[in-house]
Amino acid sequence: MVLVMDDVFSWLEDGWLAEAVRGTAYLYPMLGSVHVIGIALLIGPAAAFGLRLLGLGRRALRVTTAANHLLRLSPLGFVIAAATGVVMFPPGASLIADRGSAPWKLGLILLAGLNVLIFHRRTYRSVADWDTDQPTPAAARLAAVVSLTSWSGVTIAGRLLAST
Repeated sequence: MVLVMDDVFSWLEDGWLAEAVRGTAYLYPMLGSVHVIGIALLIGPAAAFGLRLLGLGRRALRVTTAANHLLRLSPLGFVIAAATGVVMFPPGASLIADRGSAPWKLGLILLAGLNVLIFHRRTYRSVADWDTDQPTPAAARLAAVVSLTSWSGVTIAGRLLAST
């Protein structure tokens, strides 16, 4: 299995996309910059919403208002971060895959995604009961903690991937 993956990584590193990224002046650092902007658009609003679920601004801001204004940006941020991450991977596929933080980053992204799915399909359905001036239910607080923790871990793992 390792040999097969090594072949895939070599194929990616030798491919046209990797050559284009390596061979175009300033493309890789520009992709990295846009990647960070995507991360900010994804994690910033998600973190602010998570803090609201944990009680910050409970008396001043309805949960639905926070969700409507903040969470609209996160899918765009995810698309930007994912697209730039996919394009930045081939030039250093073998090196990135060898780093111990790569499976952590991917696993934490999956955990964060599952958390979003479960929160919106289950917990958020009853938001009318706790939208304003009510204590946030334990399931919503747990979702906030999982979100804040997993996205922080994704960020740390990503920085470890980028360091040499």
